[in-house]
Amino acid sequence: MSQRRVLKVAEAIRQVVSMAILTEIKDPRVRDVTVTFVEVSADLRVAKVHVSVMGDDTHQNLTVRGLESAAGFLQAKLARELELRYTPKITFLLDQGVKRSIEIAKILREVLPPEAENTSEEDIETVE
Repeated sequence: MSQRRVLKVAEAIRQVVSMAILTEIKDPRVRDVTVTFVEVSADLRVAKVHVSVMGDDTHQNLTVRGLESAAGFLQAKLARELELRYTPKITFLLDQGVKRSIEIAKILREVLPPEAENTSEEDIETVE
């Protein structure tokens, strides 16, 4: 199967799942969720949905469990929305990229001297 088709299906799955999470899932565990990206197998039978959840680790784990319990509902929604021979089996993975980038930014703010930040802002103002 062409890589282009796999990418198009992955994007379509991301759109359908993210809208369903936003508007249709009523589980109180599922909140503050962003679907970052979707990986689809070459045969389009498995979709790994990467989600970013704001909050502490317990809230993140509860949210992923809530999403896993709603996986059947989301697969049925995919079957209705997308015209595929096989409906992909959905699994949810917690995406730690946003959390790591926030931690790295915090560390950089602590390590970099405050003068470096002020001079770069002054340079930007003089350029304008």
